[in-house]
Amino acid sequence: MVISHKLRALLKTAESVCVLTGAGISAESGVETFRGSKGLWSKLKPEELANFNAFMRNPELVWEWYNYRKKIVQEVTPNPAHYALARLQELVKDFTLVTQNIDNLHIRAGSKEVLELHGNIERSYCISCGKFAEHIEVTPEKKVPHCSSCNGIIRPDIVWFGEMLPEGVFESASDAAERCELFLTVGTSAVVYPAAQLPLTAQAHGAYVVEINMERTEISHRLQETLLGKAGEILPELLKIREEKKE
Repeated sequence: MVISHKLRALLKTAESVCVLTGAGISAESGVETFRGSKGLWSKLKPEELANFNAFMRNPELVWEWYNYRKKIVQEVTPNPAHYALARLQELVKDFTLVTQNIDNLHIRAGSKEVLELHGNIERSYCISCGKFAEHIEVTPEKKVPHCSSCNGIIRPDIVWFGEMLPEGVFESASDAAERCELFLTVGTSAVVYPAAQLPLTAQAHGAYVVEINMERTEISHRLQETLLGKAGEILPELLKIREEKKE
């Protein structure tokens, strides 16, 4: 892996860094992609499960799917890429981590105040009163959880097709992209908007934008630098450069 002199210099001096992560970083932990191909779920399109109308038509089926996905996430652990970003946050004065992932692995690795564009599979809330619910269990006897306060139906705190992103989250991500000196886009295909706009926003405001991915994407040719390979190998190397920074 060849790291440019420019990137090395920025890793040592940048006081404002923004990072966007996608499914690729979690795939290295063994998290299946959204469009996994196992069992019943391979026969159903994600759009048939991940939207509010589908949930209201058949909440049992949707909760069964999310319970299946939650168990997968709980069985895996953060990888070196997640830990490298958590450590980098400690070393950079103005550090913002934005993720499209819902798997909670960044937080489990120690990252703080993560901007979760698409929600978090570990959280749920009532569709009637909005109260957040913890420790949700779906069992054969209790296939659809209900709110302890108003008895409304509880849903996963996930952004479904056709829904708006959480209020203020994308705005905060855009602000971070606009003010950062260095922007890293990690493990994302750069085709899902509005997240895919963030690296271009950063670039338009003068940031040095680096892509870390297993393969080139639609925006690779527009960015300053692309590092091909596993995030779990590349990010720890970038972290080492920061840790070597002379005070």
